[in-house]
Amino acid sequence: MTGSACAVCRTAPATVLDHCHEHGYVRAPVCQSCNALERPDHLYSNDIRVANRYTRLFHTDTDHWLRHWHRCPGCRARTTLPLLHLAAWTAHIACRSLRPTHRAPRGRKPCGMLRVSWTGSQNAPRSCLLTVAVDFCPSGEHRVLAQVPYRAATERFRIWLAETAPAVATAAGPDRLDDLPTQSRPIIADTSGEGLALF
Repeated sequence: MTGSACAVCRTAPATVLDHCHEHGYVRAPVCQSCNALERPDHLYSNDIRVANRYTRLFHTDTDHWLRHWHRCPGCRARTTLPLLHLAAWTAHIACRSLRPTHRAPRGRKPCGMLRVSWTGSQNAPRSCLLTVAVDFCPSGEHRVLAQVPYRAATERFRIWLAETAPAVATAAGPDRLDDLPTQSRPIIADTSGEGLALF
């Protein structure tokens, strides 16, 4: 990996191997900055805060990130994202209009911090439910905005993907794995002492 550029930003040197936690597929080498940008803010194992960096992941640099996440054959075949990122997308994009706002010097500002938790697993989609809330809302310390079934979230994501990144959407789906391996590559931890990390 020495001398290779980050697969996402393509400018900084790659220092870590990014992988899909759901399918175990090593996507590509990325730089420390992109690796940190992607990492969710866990509160608990099934509860994350949706930080401001998701503006870059789902707005500014969305094409790069969607292509990167779809290097995983499992996510690409299902035309979705890993559960953590789908949860963040649901809160940040699909439920954006539900977030309360308050007056600010330049108009209105979204209040509090978005938070999303889930019950169940993406492996049992009928029982998986995403709960989107806002913490520190003036009208309530923890205000639930919506509860979205996993299947509804994935369907909304597919529609958004087709509108936002049509080239990525066209390359996704169960019949769009021609340029990807048919089997996941195993994740092998680095034991060389050079500090190669996996996320």
